[in-house]
Amino acid sequence: MENRTIIVLGSGPIRIGQGIEFDYASVQCVRALKKLGYEVAIINNNPETVSTDFDTADRLYFEPLTGEDVMNVIRTEKPLGVVAAFGGQTAINLTKYLDKQGVPILGTSADSIDLAEDRERFEELCDRLGIKRPKGVTVFTEAEALEAAARITYPVLLRPSYVLGGQNMIIANTPADVKEYMAIILRQKIENPVLIDKYMEGIELEIDGICDGEEVLLPGIMQHIERTGIHSGDSIAVYPSWSISEKLKEKIVRQSTDLALALGTKGLVNIQYLIWNDDLYIIEANPRSSRTVPYLSKVTGIPMVELATRAMMGEKIRDMGFGTGLYRTPNYFAVKVPVFSFEKLMDVDTALGPEMKSTGEVLGIAPTREEALFKGMIAAGIKMIHPHNQQEGILFSVKKMDLPELPALARRFYDLGFKLYGTSGNADTIERSGIPVTHVAKVHENINDNIITLLDSGKIAYVISTSAKGRNPDAESVKFRRHAVERDIECLTALDTATALAECLESGLTEEDISLVDITKI
Repeated sequence: MENRTIIVLGSGPIRIGQGIEFDYASVQCVRALKKLGYEVAIINNNPETVSTDFDTADRLYFEPLTGEDVMNVIRTEKPLGVVAAFGGQTAINLTKYLDKQGVPILGTSADSIDLAEDRERFEELCDRLGIKRPKGVTVFTEAEALEAAARITYPVLLRPSYVLGGQNMIIANTPADVKEYMAIILRQKIENPVLIDKYMEGIELEIDGICDGEEVLLPGIMQHIERTGIHSGDSIAVYPSWSISEKLKEKIVRQSTDLALALGTKGLVNIQYLIWNDDLYIIEANPRSSRTVPYLSKVTGIPMVELATRAMMGEKIRDMGFGTGLYRTPNYFAVKVPVFSFEKLMDVDTALGPEMKSTGEVLGIAPTREEALFKGMIAAGIKMIHPHNQQEGILFSVKKMDLPELPALARRFYDLGFKLYGTSGNADTIERSGIPVTHVAKVHENINDNIITLLDSGKIAYVISTSAKGRNPDAESVKFRRHAVERDIECLTALDTATALAECLESGLTEEDISLVDITKI
């Protein structure tokens, strides 16, 4: 009798960058396979997940997700194949090893996964498909990194390959940043190369798609509030996109479809894009589940993991009842807002960047983008403070490259009734635009009366602090942001997030007058 067993790899211990979303995908995959009549064994070693509940799979192997342990289970089960696409990067990183052992990988092949991860192979594929991407190279040494960064021109993005959550990823603005980064990375004795890309500050988008090898279904395009440079897991994501032209949407659909098929995807694929100078560039493609799959599944009503599992097992998308191409645009907005645990993580800089720091997320759904954003932000714990006679203050301390955008943002908060405070360069910039502002000294400028004593005074409701630095816990800007967290003062570290907050306050919405949306009827 034929063995009808399939092994599903979980995500291992949950950590920042790889959380409950991959457990959701693993469980949904198990349920879909059981519905198709297969026996399912799951390998995972996290007792806090649904995938390790005794009644989720037919058999649970509570083992580490290492090549040796997984192979021990495979020798015992002798399965039809192994599913790795729903366990995040931990599971995906095992595909090359399992493939060498002759284990059948169900869905996207190990070679296709490597095609998406290998810089040179992926660049060749994009060139062949006519897909633009930021200039980039791979390096192994500090000397190679410095030469590459100078050639590409600063700022550049540095990151290791084969990681999730933007782990050890930075934006380098100077050769000193590159030297510091490479020293840290090389101490870890990396096996895979470091990737160096030209950093382009533009609008960031992402899509999740389902591919059967012939056709692609794209449930929706998500647009980030924050510009590129902040990890997608830490960005506020809005579905559907609200400011993308129809011409660019068509290009996104066409390029995503071409890329999914060229990668040989069988199942889920996540693709991230940026728009720069009104043109589309690809950031990366991952032929696996992503952290946005549960969110997009819920707000579109498309059971993405189930459909992807059926596609992996040979079914065609056209027979699944949801069509192909881009799914219909809804008559509502759904906003995903990240949640952070900085008050529990000592010495961590709250400034957001390419390395993921959020520990969860919430969802706001409403007929308008502003209301959905308001719902999401209050659910994430962001306080909506409406000033009374300028008793509440807002403190600005942003980096030099953000100063041109500061007056317009400061004006919005001033018109809302906030008293404005700013460190020297910030206050001068705001003052030159004709807006009253109180100058505040940094700690090294005045030991007795400065930004820290101002935070202790109880006058500040919000802090807007952006910084080019954040890897040194002794830096004054890091200590300042930590102090705001410890005083329970809302500290926003991206101008786009601050603008979104201003929009919410300007809307006049309160928790008492927001609408209730029945997600089962939208």
